[in-house]
Amino acid sequence: MKVFLYYEDNDHKMLHKTLKITLPKSWKNGPTSKLLDQFVETYNASDLSESLTLNADEMHLAHKVKVEVQSEKTLTLTGEEELKMISLASDAITIETIEDREAVYIMHGKSSTLAEVQAAKQEIIDRKKEEMANTVACVRFGCKTRFPKGGPYPACCYHKAPPVFHETAKFWSCCPNKKAYDWEEFQLIKGCMTGRCTDVKDNEEEKQFLGGCDLRDALHGESEPLKSIDDFNKAQADGSDAAPVLQRLRGVMKEIGVENELFDQVLDGIRNEAGDGGGGCGGDSTEEDELAAATSELGKKLKAAMKQIAVDQLRIK
Repeated sequence: MKVFLYYEDNDHKMLHKTLKITLPKSWKNGPTSKLLDQFVETYNASDLSESLTLNADEMHLAHKVKVEVQSEKTLTLTGEEELKMISLASDAITIETIEDREAVYIMHGKSSTLAEVQAAKQEIIDRKKEEMANTVACVRFGCKTRFPKGGPYPACCYHKAPPVFHETAKFWSCCPNKKAYDWEEFQLIKGCMTGRCTDVKDNEEEKQFLGGCDLRDALHGESEPLKSIDDFNKAQADGSDAAPVLQRLRGVMKEIGVENELFDQVLDGIRNEAGDGGGGCGGDSTEEDELAAATSELGKKLKAAMKQIAVDQLRIK
């Protein structure tokens, strides 16, 4: 078993040192402190000791391990990993703690024993439990800020309506034009409302999140009868009002590899531009006008893209 020891905990690079050690069998089942003692002894015996002398009692070992990234605000894991420097207990068994050919770092600061490490972890757990018992989380959408029970109530930036999780898209129903496709990006969508945190829900019956069924109900209304597959296919074939051009285009684009969420995001952006161009909130344009303008603009962009492809094909020939 080989171990690579690195001393880099110093601003002066000329004082850094690397040492490769092949561990005797007795060391594998011994404490990690033997590695530290060996490195310090070798370092102090070198020419580097003229500028710096290390003291094993004031040093400790550490290694880099992969840990899942956690969002501090929501206390949820993101599914990603990062390298984090973790200190090694001085009485930890070497072969149980360090892998073959692993990089181990010599760091300044007194080392701890396994008992001291466990006591420190337990202290953190107890402190978090106490904090959770004495505080509450804001119940407003998008804000999980914790504050003492009974106040004071901190400032709050939140969303006024629940989130929507539909296929791969994630967005807040009050801000449908701000879509995200991964959890971390979704967490960064800023709230559209400001106020004070609260621990009392305005409506206990309100859903905490929405899905595809909720979107369809909101779009068509619960009173509209559901169409059969045959009816929908017939509507697509004859181009009737039951399947408007954008809906048909959305289905065709999906067939050739363009996700519905991406299509919706692009269309929403074009509709917003069309609405702003027509006077924004103070203009006289209706939703039908905006949709018609968006349809026309999307057609122009697709036509321009097809023309560019044709030009590139001719250029290649």
